Amino acid sequence: MKRRALISVADKSGALELGQTLVALGWEILSSSGTAKMFRDAGVPVVEVSDLTKFPHILGGRVKTLHPLVFGGILARRDLEADVKDMQDHGIAGIDMVAVNLYPFEKTARSGAVLDALIENIDIGGVALIRAAAKNYRYVAVMTDPADYAPVLEELKAEGDVTLETRRRLALRAFDATARYDATIGDGLRRELGEKPGEDSVTLSLVRTQELRYGENPHQRAGVYLPPLADSPVTQLAGKELSYNNLLDLDAAMRATAMLQSDVGAVVIKHTTPCGMAIGKTVAEAYDRAFACDSLSAFGGVVGVTRHIDLETAGAISKHFTEVLLCPSIDDAALKLLTEKRKNLRVMTWKGGRVFDKQMVSTWCGLLMQDDELAPLPDQKKGHWIGAPRPDLWDDLVLAWKVAAVSKSNAVAMVKDGEAVGIGMGFCSRVFAVEFAARQAGERGQGAVMASDAFFPFPDGVEKAAAAGIAAIIQPGGSVRDEEVAARAQELGVSMFISGHRTFRH
Repeated sequence: MKRRALISVADKSGALELGQTLVALGWEILSSSGTAKMFRDAGVPVVEVSDLTKFPHILGGRVKTLHPLVFGGILARRDLEADVKDMQDHGIAGIDMVAVNLYPFEKTARSGAVLDALIENIDIGGVALIRAAAKNYRYVAVMTDPADYAPVLEELKAEGDVTLETRRRLALRAFDATARYDATIGDGLRRELGEKPGEDSVTLSLVRTQELRYGENPHQRAGVYLPPLADSPVTQLAGKELSYNNLLDLDAAMRATAMLQSDVGAVVIKHTTPCGMAIGKTVAEAYDRAFACDSLSAFGGVVGVTRHIDLETAGAISKHFTEVLLCPSIDDAALKLLTEKRKNLRVMTWKGGRVFDKQMVSTWCGLLMQDDELAPLPDQKKGHWIGAPRPDLWDDLVLAWKVAAVSKSNAVAMVKDGEAVGIGMGFCSRVFAVEFAARQAGERGQGAVMASDAFFPFPDGVEKAAAAGIAAIIQPGGSVRDEEVAARAQELGVSMFISGHRTFRH
């Protein structure tokens, strides 16, 4: 008995060659609708599914292949006596290969189609055929990607059959394909209907859009993965390919510049934490001030700015070795200057936006997920002062709070006249963070302000800040020793604003 292949594809790439080769190898082709027409027009013998089932396509083509003569032929276990008897009793012939790809829901969703068009591009029969064939992979080869055709045909020619190992591999690819398809439909309909994903169960369908050279270290494989309907929020205009570490630092730069949007601001990121952050009258001034905070650490960093880059700013940035530059836009002349002076500099534009609204971290205990929101800005009406209020220092206090909020915990930031002068981040002890920031600030710490991303558990951090010349501190409060810390700040003449919001960043 001839072996049979059911070929029904929305993407017809390679399908004609597949059918022609199978017929030449003695197979019979089953097909429906447009795929069957393609074969007939090319002179390839084909049996219409409706001729096999003796049942016409109905409901405008919504029901074509959903029939026992089709699914019985795919799902039958050829070595099980009861299945073989059912096949004989009902005149069911086996189907040994299924080549199916699905209605282009993703393409339709990306085109901005309305709800009715989205719904009509949800494939039903195709998904059922794929799942049936994949379930019965011991007897059926299933192909969901035109890239599978050539290797399978080569194996057929060489071996006379598709090996069990290949059928297993194809089955797993098929289940991945239908899972991704269903997740894309859920995402697309959710967007169109304005519904948010549930909290108790999260379905993630991710496609690798870029293979990276390696991860944080050369022994780790890495890539960039996006949901099928998502696009990268950044565009690369120049420079080398982004690395895994570049992308981590770029994320920090995006968060920092998002917090600086109300000002002409700049940030220098190193190892996912700021080593400089400032505002200025021009982007070039803001960049120079940010760079000055820790010019040693800024070497090879990632720079983010909040405004358009002109030739002056490009000239300032080009003086130093920078890995990545993030900006909302850039002059052609400025881009030309940067690419000539720093050929490897990766220049990225970002108009805002992000891929996910949840922050996800994979741990050995499982996937941690939290709302990905920037902390609310300090508000003098919602917090309270300890000691003499210093509204004259408020702008610097808010900037210091922003710097601390995007720095690795434990973190403190010292700011004076719109620029960070000392940043202590990533310390296990808050006292060590203050000491580091004070040492970095030096004389610039006199009359500066300081922000802490969490409360002071003891007065010692405040004492170190006062010794460095800090005039005012902003911190969330919440320690059991808040009264003791507050009393010590008043004794030292340091004004303190309690914001009520912790900004840990682990």
